[in-house]
Amino acid sequence: MNLSQFFSNNKKTILLDGAMGTQLAEAGLEMGGQSNLTHPDTVLAIHQQYVECGVDLLITNTLTMNRINIESHNIGVDVREVNLAGARLAKAAVREGQYVLGDISSTGKMLKPYGGLLEEDAYAAFKEQAAVLTEGGVDGFIIETMFDLREALCALRACKEVADLPVIVSIAFNTVNNGGRTIMGDSAQDCAQALTKAGARAVGANCGSLDPLQMAEIVSKMRKVTSLPILAQPNAGKPRLVENQTVFDMTPSDFVAGIYQCLQAGAQLLGGCCGTSPAHIRAIVELLRD
Repeated sequence: MNLSQFFSNNKKTILLDGAMGTQLAEAGLEMGGQSNLTHPDTVLAIHQQYVECGVDLLITNTLTMNRINIESHNIGVDVREVNLAGARLAKAAVREGQYVLGDISSTGKMLKPYGGLLEEDAYAAFKEQAAVLTEGGVDGFIIETMFDLREALCALRACKEVADLPVIVSIAFNTVNNGGRTIMGDSAQDCAQALTKAGARAVGANCGSLDPLQMAEIVSKMRKVTSLPILAQPNAGKPRLVENQTVFDMTPSDFVAGIYQCLQAGAQLLGGCCGTSPAHIRAIVELLRD
């Protein structure tokens, strides 16, 4: 069964993994795809911990590994090498019945007229990354932590151009006020409607400045305007600055209380973002079991 068939035949809640970046940081490593090359054993071990939780979908450690972000941040890795490594590590971790999503996120630059990035340049970077992830054997894509609906649509178009694979698109919201808004002012319902029309297989929210209970409000707004499955991948609470370090310290029990509300609001895909760990994902497993 391929991932498209899994989505079509599945009647239960779909479970995704938790954070990779903050788990790498806890291991004393840099947060980012470069660890696929410098510390592949650690990346693989984190993937395996999530696999053991019983996730349905495992996400590659390739979040910002597009050419524009790599070059503008002087990360010093090759686009093809780092994305192939990310795909292969995730593929090595999964078991039968589990699927790998190639992870794509923002270029880190603003599209014109708010910034200097041309949409065609962003599209080319997303298309290049999606092609490499496809070569690496991913079963589908997740476009996540997107703050600009236009950039998310650009990435979705690139993925669909590269391969006939399911694409989940997840937006990062800054507030639940005024219809739920990204930092660019895009509303939750506008995002859900536009991404549905553009051919996403599922839509939703992750990361941002919301806690899990607030994310349930975003899910509810999206549920009113789309029939697609909705994803909720909140952080382990709102980010706090402690001694110049950003921390997410919501316990698994408090986290899963918010996840329950996301489920009640209509979310069908559940997972965790920054600060979440295998313990948070196991808490979701226990919630679904109960």
